[in-house]
Amino acid sequence: MFHTSNSLVFVVNLLTLLISFPLTGIGLWLRLNAASDCEHFLLWPVLVTGLLLMAVSLLGLFGSCCHVSAFLCLYLFAMFVVIVGLFCFTVFTVVVTNKSIGDALSGAGYKEYRLGDYSHWLQTRVRDYNTWSRIKSCIKDAGVCPKLDDFAIKEANELYNRSLSTIQSGCCKPPLYCGLKEVNATYWEAPKSGLTSNDIDCKVWSNDPNRLCFDCDSCKAGVLAKLKREWKKLAIFNLCLLLFLNLVYSIGCCAFRNSRKDNRYHRYV
Repeated sequence: MFHTSNSLVFVVNLLTLLISFPLTGIGLWLRLNAASDCEHFLLWPVLVTGLLLMAVSLLGLFGSCCHVSAFLCLYLFAMFVVIVGLFCFTVFTVVVTNKSIGDALSGAGYKEYRLGDYSHWLQTRVRDYNTWSRIKSCIKDAGVCPKLDDFAIKEANELYNRSLSTIQSGCCKPPLYCGLKEVNATYWEAPKSGLTSNDIDCKVWSNDPNRLCFDCDSCKAGVLAKLKREWKKLAIFNLCLLLFLNLVYSIGCCAFRNSRKDNRYHRYV
């Protein structure tokens, strides 16, 4: 007998199996062709997600089609682990990104952020040399900072008076509290009276387009500000996904009960 719950489990897992193919393909392509640290950074999350979806989907397909209770039992166990893991991750993202403060600047279309505005856990992650090297590589590869040569003829303040992203604000210019003055849109210099702050970021800043403020705490804070925004969106998506997965899990439980009933029926017929 083929029940409605089995049909629904089959359809859902067929769709997830089809989704897993391009994810696994992208992961394998990155494994063979990744040219930068940023691409290597994306490799394992994409590949593991694709393979995990494929394995869980196959368990659901075989279990629902062939009425194999063992496969459905493994499928439900895997679904339970995914649901618990997703719930814990969602709570974790909300907790670690709950603290942050951005300083609004009068006359500027952006805010400046300080690393101390974020949770200790996030600060520790971006201060790790290897982790920050990969993030910095991604920022450079993405061309987040403007091509400075394109703005060489612009007047001072013209570039930075416009709206900047959190990463551009933290990584592509020196913090304003340093007191550095724009000679033009591509060059900043210290005033004759000296820097107005002894903050380490003021000394780390470089006019070299390959360095800029990529090693500044303000850059790390800008990345965390961006991360907080994205993780808030992710938390909302995860809550919706949790509702969907709980629905699928409930349907899977019905399919599992039906399979056991059918197996007992055929055993005694």
